[in-house]
Amino acid sequence: MLGVVFGVGSVVAMLAVGEGASKEALEQIRKVGSNNILINSVKSVEEEAPSTTRVRMSVYGLTYNDFDRISQTFSTIKEAVPVKLVREEGRLGERSLELRVVGTTPAWFDLVRRPIIGGRVLMPLDSINKAPVVVLTEFGARRLLATRNTIGQDIRIGGNSFRVIGIVMSEKGSSGGIQLPDQVVDAYIPIEVAKAYYGDTSIKRTSGSFEMKRVELDQIILEVTRMEEVERTAKGLEAMLERFHDKKDYVMSVPLALLKQAEATKRTFNIVLGSIAGISLLVGGIGIMNIMLASVTERTREIGIRRAIGAKKGQIITQFLIETVVLSTIGGIAGLGLGVFIPLLITYIAAMPTVITPLSIILPLVISMGIGIIFGLYPAARAAEVDPIIALRHE
Repeated sequence: MLGVVFGVGSVVAMLAVGEGASKEALEQIRKVGSNNILINSVKSVEEEAPSTTRVRMSVYGLTYNDFDRISQTFSTIKEAVPVKLVREEGRLGERSLELRVVGTTPAWFDLVRRPIIGGRVLMPLDSINKAPVVVLTEFGARRLLATRNTIGQDIRIGGNSFRVIGIVMSEKGSSGGIQLPDQVVDAYIPIEVAKAYYGDTSIKRTSGSFEMKRVELDQIILEVTRMEEVERTAKGLEAMLERFHDKKDYVMSVPLALLKQAEATKRTFNIVLGSIAGISLLVGGIGIMNIMLASVTERTREIGIRRAIGAKKGQIITQFLIETVVLSTIGGIAGLGLGVFIPLLITYIAAMPTVITPLSIILPLVISMGIGIIFGLYPAARAAEVDPIIALRHE
């Protein structure tokens, strides 16, 4: 019976862990956008090579022409968002915070959907008028605007004055293996303002040397019209970028591809755990069969008496089958208890989400009853074949 207990427990735990992992993966992909494709500027291998010169100029990454070509070429792209990133200090009075200034368009907030806490997000008129306005995250607002008015407050970012027009929530870290587009220290401004105020070239001074870099766009976020078109569009984008870039100075992230990879990993995980559970159930079934065979031997005289007073073979088979099913079902119920406890333990120790669904309860219980029927057939048939006369003489 222990085999049935552990087998059923393994099945319940396997389904709970698999369901929890699937739910978490879907939630992570949702944060990035299942229809979205992210392209980031990165230094090429040539740019990363060490240099002995004191002044170094690096030119790499996505360009404004890339953005225009992508926007105008692919009919499967619903929305395209250019992103320009600059690190600057935000300051209000004595309070300061290093911000990641995100120069972008209003479409950013359509693709990276986060709740608006107050005010508004960027509007098309802000870009047209090159308005010096900024949308802060909740974290940035708390650090900079504490004890002050929030919406309408003027703050300094990198020496320039911006008016706070809104506050949004933000996510942090990575999701499903992809770095989320937003960060808690983000400050969103119109991309036209970012170009005018900060330009495309930045200078970094380190130990007596100068490193200059020119990056037109740090990121392009794309929303594809349909999920079925994501992979095909990604291949087309890769081919286009390879054609117009002499070096690999960009990296593409496709959340949908990672989701499929996660599902494939989950299937492998389920096969392994399912095999272990199957072996446990097989061992448990054999154990129940041995118990019933021993029971048939011990109750030979009882079987003989029942046959002598008129019991038919079918009734003997039914009697022993009911006993094996009851035995395996009891083991199954005990296994359910174990199976519910294991996911709770996994969640508590490893902080891994697990989800127990009605299917993960019903399926193992049905399997345990099936085990009882399958492995009870042979002992039941053997009991039915006992000769009544020989059985009555059995001591």
